Amino acid sequence: MSPTLILVIFLVYIILLFTVTWITSRKADSQSFFIGNRKSPWYVVAYGMIGASLSGVTFMSVPGWVSETQFSYMVVVMGYLFGYVVIALILLPLYYRLKLTSIYSYLDQRFGSWSYKTGAGFFIISRTLGASLRMFLVISVLQVFVFNAWGIPFWVNAMIFIILIILYTLKGGIRTIVWTDTLQTTFMLLAVVLSIVFISKGLGVPVAKLFTDIKESHVSRMFITDWHHERFFLKQFFSGMFITITMTGLDQEMMQKNLSCKNLKEAQKNMFTFSGILIFVNLLFLFLGAFLMLYAQRKGVSVTSSDELFPTIALKYLGPTAGIVFLVGLISAAFPSADGALTSLTTVVSIDFLELNRREGLSEKTATRIRYVVHLSIAILFFISILVFSTLNNKAIIDKLFTIAGYTYGPLLGLYSFGLFTRRIPNDKATPFIAVLSPVICFFLSKYSVQLFNGYKFGFELLLLNGLLTFAGLFAFSRNKKLQ
Repeated sequence: MSPTLILVIFLVYIILLFTVTWITSRKADSQSFFIGNRKSPWYVVAYGMIGASLSGVTFMSVPGWVSETQFSYMVVVMGYLFGYVVIALILLPLYYRLKLTSIYSYLDQRFGSWSYKTGAGFFIISRTLGASLRMFLVISVLQVFVFNAWGIPFWVNAMIFIILIILYTLKGGIRTIVWTDTLQTTFMLLAVVLSIVFISKGLGVPVAKLFTDIKESHVSRMFITDWHHERFFLKQFFSGMFITITMTGLDQEMMQKNLSCKNLKEAQKNMFTFSGILIFVNLLFLFLGAFLMLYAQRKGVSVTSSDELFPTIALKYLGPTAGIVFLVGLISAAFPSADGALTSLTTVVSIDFLELNRREGLSEKTATRIRYVVHLSIAILFFISILVFSTLNNKAIIDKLFTIAGYTYGPLLGLYSFGLFTRRIPNDKATPFIAVLSPVICFFLSKYSVQLFNGYKFGFELLLLNGLLTFAGLFAFSRNKKLQ
C-alpha cells in the first residue's frame, strides 16, 4: 500500500469530517462550545461516546495486548459496567442538580477554592498526558507508513494532526463533537468487523471456525486466580470499576458530553445504553487481537512491539483494501478522544481558572477571543507532550495509559468520595499537599511492592490505593460539621 494512497484516503476522510463540522458549528456560541446548548440527543451522545471511550489506544493496543495478557482485560471491562451504574445513579444526578458546566465546580461548593483548583488541575494533568499518549500512537503509525517514505520528520506529522483538531473544534466545541464522534464511531466499528473478515480470508478459515478455535485455546483465558499476580481477577474487576468512575465520571471530557443532553433522565439513558454496548465492543476487539496473533503465528509475522501487530498485518499482509479499512478505523478511533480532550481542557481552564462564566460585563466577543487563546495554548501543550512521548520505550500504550491514570486520577477519586460519603469539612489549604503526596507514596509502594508485600505486584488497583490515601489525608485534616 503506497504512502500516496494512504495520504489520499486521509484527505478524503478529513474533507468529510470538516463538512460535518461546518454544518454543526454554524451560529455556535460559548454555550454551544461548553454544553451544546443542552440540546444533544441522548442516543447520538451514547453512540458517539463509544468511539471517544475506546480511542486509538483500544484500536491498536488492546488487539496487540492479547498475546501478553490473553482475555484478562475483559475482567476489567466487566468492572466498567458497575462503574457506569455508579456514574448514572450518583454522579450524574449531582451534576444536573447543581447545573454544572465544569464538574469540578462541585469541589468549590463542597470544600473551597483550593480543593476546587486542585481537582481541576489534576484533570488538566491527567487529560493532557492521556490524550497526548493516544494521539502519539496514531501519529507514530502515520509516521512509519506514510511520512518516513517522504522524509518528513515526526514533529511535522504531529503538527499537522494537532492543527486539524484545532480547526474542527475551535468554534463548535461539544455541539460539533457530538456529531463528529458519531461519524467516527461508525467507521471505527466497521473497520474492526471488516478486519476480522480480511484475516479470515487471509488464513483461509471461516470466521465462525476462528471464533471457536480461540474460545477453546488458552488465549481466551479471562480469570487469573493467583493473588500475587498483577492481573489477579478481583484486582482487575475492581480496578475496572474505579477506572470508569474516575476516567469517565470524574472526567470533564466524558461528562461534558453527558451534560449536553436535555435533562438527567436522557443523560442516564445515554449512560446505560452506552455501557451495555461497550461490553460487546471490547470483546470484539479482544477477538480481533486473538485473530491477529493467530495470523502472525501462521504467517511468520514478527514485530518489535505489540502495538505494531495490527498495523503491520493490515498494511503489509492483507492487501490494499484491508489497509484502507485499517487506516480509516485508526483515524476514526483517534480523533474522538483528541477532540474531546482539547474541548474539555479548554472548558476547565476557561471556567475553573479564568472564570469566564463569572465575569460581569464580559462580552461574548471577548469571551470567545479568550477561549480561542486557551484552545490554541492547550493544543501547543499537546504537541510538546507528543514529542516527549516519542522518546519513550515500546511498552504497550494502554499499559502506560492506565499507569498514568492510577497516579493522576487517584486524588480526584479521593476528593469526590470524601465529598459524597462524609459530612466532614477538610482543611481546604491542605488539600493540594495531600493530593500531591498520595501519588508520590503510591509510586514508591508500587516500585518496592515485591520486597515490601511478599511478592505482591501492583496493577491497575494502584488507582484505588491512591484514592484511599487521599481520602485518609483529607479525613486527618478535617473537622466534623454539618453541610449548609
